[in-house]
Amino acid sequence: MKALLEQLTFELKRFDAKEKSIETFFIGGGTPSTVSPELYKPIFDLLKPYFMDDIEITTEANPNSATLSWIEGMKNLGVNRISFGVQSFDDKKLKFLNRAHNSEDAIRAVNDAYHVGIKNISLDLIYATVLDTKELLEADLKQAFSLPINHLSAYALTIEEGTPFEKTPQVAREKLSLTNFVFEKIKKQGFTQYEISNFGTYQSRHNLGYWQYKNYIGAGSGAVGAKDGVRYYPSTDIDFYIQNPLHVREEILNEEEQKSEKLFLGLRSVIGVDETILNTDELKRANILLDEEKLTKVGNRFYNKEYLLSDEIALFILN
Repeated sequence: MKALLEQLTFELKRFDAKEKSIETFFIGGGTPSTVSPELYKPIFDLLKPYFMDDIEITTEANPNSATLSWIEGMKNLGVNRISFGVQSFDDKKLKFLNRAHNSEDAIRAVNDAYHVGIKNISLDLIYATVLDTKELLEADLKQAFSLPINHLSAYALTIEEGTPFEKTPQVAREKLSLTNFVFEKIKKQGFTQYEISNFGTYQSRHNLGYWQYKNYIGAGSGAVGAKDGVRYYPSTDIDFYIQNPLHVREEILNEEEQKSEKLFLGLRSVIGVDETILNTDELKRANILLDEEKLTKVGNRFYNKEYLLSDEIALFILN
């Protein structure tokens, strides 16, 4: 905790933070719900003067460790949004995904958050595993929408290096037909898709901040921050971080790299792309897509109508 507070104090100065200037605060990475609310209090005490009056404060949580008392404790600190890593309500699939909770844990945790008075509740679902069928995914979505949530994230299972699934890549199986099935089922529940994997009657301001390319502080081992085209990387080695919390590697992004990121992020979300960042040739290609009704335009911003094609559209504009 001492290291984290030291880094946070330093970052507030680096980012020239002013009173009531922080609009979102996100507690994530690992399993926040395994940490007692009392241990978070010094962080809140340090940051509270910088919180805007209508700040969105989100914590991630695992259903099995997000007990009623933990949720109450986090709400008392100021948390007003919880994102639960549910992944599925099918116990066989949860075991396959090596999750520690079961469906009962997930249902209980979401209902507890609602009854405690958490204003905004989100949950994550995973699809595109070898176990998935339309029937299984429809049952997952039916259970999800029976709960008091206003946001849902649907992610295709991806195989990352260093994860338990690295040696068995065949466990992931994404089919476009199944992806479209999931997305359409979610939309029919009145949840607007505002990014390729995110839906809701509420749009997370934390998420939107990333896609709008806003500055943000990243505090903790492995947490990434960004300010005016510079990324800051604290050490991912926890022991080293504890001893050297101010040892941060910097990555300076040039204008082309920043433009590329803004293009990819904007086209996969409701943020869109400002035409002024495009050069003459890129603008010409964007207008070709506009004429072909692959993009729409409002004012000086281009918007993508089909998020699943966002990468291809971005690459066409850039190349």
